[in-house]
Amino acid sequence: MDIQQELNKLEEMLLDSPRLPLSRWTLVDEEQLLDQLDLLRIHLPSAFQDAKDIIRNKEEILLEAENYAQDIVEAAERRAAEILDEMGLIRQAELEARQIRQQIQQECDVIHEQTMREVEQLRHQIQQEAEDMRMMAIAECEEIQRGADDYADRVLRDMEQQMADMIRVIRNGRQQLQLDPPSGHPPHSAGEGRSHR
Repeated sequence: MDIQQELNKLEEMLLDSPRLPLSRWTLVDEEQLLDQLDLLRIHLPSAFQDAKDIIRNKEEILLEAENYAQDIVEAAERRAAEILDEMGLIRQAELEARQIRQQIQQECDVIHEQTMREVEQLRHQIQQEAEDMRMMAIAECEEIQRGADDYADRVLRDMEQQMADMIRVIRNGRQQLQLDPPSGHPPHSAGEGRSHR
């Protein structure tokens, strides 16, 4: 799975979502957003596993190279001993073999250090990308939540104002009825019930 591609999808989802008029808030499909985050959360371990596999493969290649070099050195030493034993040059062969071994060891050390630097850079990059994605997702969710709360508060405030206006109209109407009873009928007292038909 391409983590960068899935992050781009998440960004497109946020950019393509409708915006609330006259505000910076964006309406996002919560289920779709959570599904995308779950998808990333599921595949992040595999991305880390891929990195571990790369590290393991590099270490295996390095080990194979070291073993191969060791085999070459040992074969060279055996061959040199066989050839130079009768010529009295065994010391020279041993010296050359040690030099070859040291040279190969130095080359292996350089390869090992280079590999470890690359692995560390890759691990740091993956961790940074995962942390950036997590922080971005948290920030987006918090922003969406704040926008939803503000919108709900405005709607409830408007409803409260409308209900207060309606109650004021009703009270004014009742007061008007009590002050202006119909002609020919005395005003009803507060405790008087309606007559039964």
